Amino acid sequence: MIISERIFKILKEKNMSQGSFAKQVGLASSTVSDWKTKKTNPSADKIMDICVVLEVTPEQLLTGKGVDEDYIEDKKENTKKKTNITKEDLCIIESVHSLKDAQRKRLMKYIETLKQLEELETFK
Repeated sequence: MIISERIFKILKEKNMSQGSFAKQVGLASSTVSDWKTKKTNPSADKIMDICVVLEVTPEQLLTGKGVDEDYIEDKKENTKKKTNITKEDLCIIESVHSLKDAQRKRLMKYIETLKQLEELETFK
């Protein structure tokens, strides 16, 4: 299953129209329609926005894990494994998306530095 097919599967499960989805993601309805008719995928810069609207992780959207039939072994088990994205998480994602490229790169370096500091602190 390609990414766009997963998107339409999730839209159907959520009972969400293509038009509503397109508006929330910030795309033209015709773009979403093209994915279906031309069997194409969304551009990489829209993946995170799509994930936020569909309430799935990038891994789920890109690999199908937890979305495609092949990956779902037991619905109860699958429900237990779902990641709960909080409103705070969504705010963080939106804030990161609003940054310029240079700011985003700087933020990622800060995060890496924090991880390294934490590792050093655990060795004390």
